[in-house]
Amino acid sequence: MLTRLTRPQALAVCAAPAAALLATAVLAPLPFSVAQPGLTADVLGENKGQQVITISGARVRETTGQLRMTTIEATSPDTRVSLPQVIDSWFSTDEAVMPRDAVYPSGDDVQEIEQFNRKQMKESQDEATRAALTYLGRENQGIDVTLKLADVGGPSAGLLFSLGIVDKLDGDGSGGDLTGGRVVAGTGTIDAEGRVGAVGGVPLKTQAAKRDGATVFLVPRDECAEAKAERPQGLRLVPVTTLEGAVDALVALEKGTGEVPAC
Repeated sequence: MLTRLTRPQALAVCAAPAAALLATAVLAPLPFSVAQPGLTADVLGENKGQQVITISGARVRETTGQLRMTTIEATSPDTRVSLPQVIDSWFSTDEAVMPRDAVYPSGDDVQEIEQFNRKQMKESQDEATRAALTYLGRENQGIDVTLKLADVGGPSAGLLFSLGIVDKLDGDGSGGDLTGGRVVAGTGTIDAEGRVGAVGGVPLKTQAAKRDGATVFLVPRDECAEAKAERPQGLRLVPVTTLEGAVDALVALEKGTGEVPAC
């Protein structure tokens, strides 16, 4: 026997599964990570009690100022991120919602991801060393460079590693420091030819840089617009595409001569 439902009854019946679906969507984990400004570390100094850059086989300069690499901190790949968390973070000024695949390799477990990040960091350090020594024309002089940065993975510190090596070995090329005594921060991958690549998470990294005293931020040129859109007040953005360009920009900034690129 069929029974005709009244309109309120029909709406109630239809609303029940819709409400269930909505509740499921709110509670279900989503393929996102929530990120925030992370630590920064001065590659010219120590991090967690260890010298970041150690050089043997060549005279090392005493430096002033700081070259701070920057990071973001993201929820771990096995963290369940729900819709309310995504909405809260979307409207937050110091958090960002990022696709999980943009933060972590897809399909890997936590241990595999940690191994992958360590591998990327090691490769980045090797490329940064080659780029710096090649830029200085000292790649065949028996100079040994050791880079140590605890609890940080991935390739995004490459540019700052290279600049730190250049500063310790040669400074600005005429007796001064690349930093000019400033706190300079930045981000960017680098290859052995000195080409700088984009990294992601730049607005959060500029916040971390400003928080830790930086007044200048070196940013891969391809990420200029993103960095400029959310630039912290008082932080000067300097776009770079190569190690040579980054050195030239810092020297121009230090000496007050030449044009300093801007976003």
